[in-house]
Amino acid sequence: MVNSKSKKLRIGVLGSGSGSNMQAIIDAIEGGTLDVQIVCALSDQPGAGILQRAQRHNIPAHYLDAAPFKTKLEGSAEALYISKLKEYGAEVVVLAGFMRIVKEGLLRAFPDRVLNIHPALLPAFKGVNAWEQALEYGVKVAGCSVHFVDAGTDTGPIIIQRTVPVMDDDTSATLHARIQQEEHVAYPEALRLLAAGKLVLKGRRVVIE
Repeated sequence: MVNSKSKKLRIGVLGSGSGSNMQAIIDAIEGGTLDVQIVCALSDQPGAGILQRAQRHNIPAHYLDAAPFKTKLEGSAEALYISKLKEYGAEVVVLAGFMRIVKEGLLRAFPDRVLNIHPALLPAFKGVNAWEQALEYGVKVAGCSVHFVDAGTDTGPIIIQRTVPVMDDDTSATLHARIQQEEHVAYPEALRLLAAGKLVLKGRRVVIE
């Protein structure tokens, strides 16, 4: 069992951008449909929107320098993030637009407890700008995936996927916006299942019990 039902799940959020997925989680919590607690929001970008959103909801928010690397969280920066998450008692790490690859140190510190949301139907279209990849490929259905994070890039076990149609007149922006609407439904739902102790990992498969 991935999580116990005995207490409210304590979540630390990592993000680099506006924080719209964190906002969806906050809205679900404040709306009474998600019984978890966001204990902190951390960002590698000073002044990031995700930090401002957290502050508006009285969630501790911190910019933590992730130098010297530009695309990954490793070394002393990784240790700093782990320390801050542990300081706030985080049990689960939620990546919400965190534009760095997390490495083994964080995954060992939170085994099977790091979640990410990706704007594509994995295993298709891994990496950056996945909606653009989907549009250029010519798929008729796109979507998003919430998954546990492993040592690969967008390769961890899939928890939930939600789909959207690709319209003939879609642009990158319109398709991305439609996918984001589903992300804001999928992430709270995945956390709801996790908090209820309903997710079981069986190899690569996530079984909902």
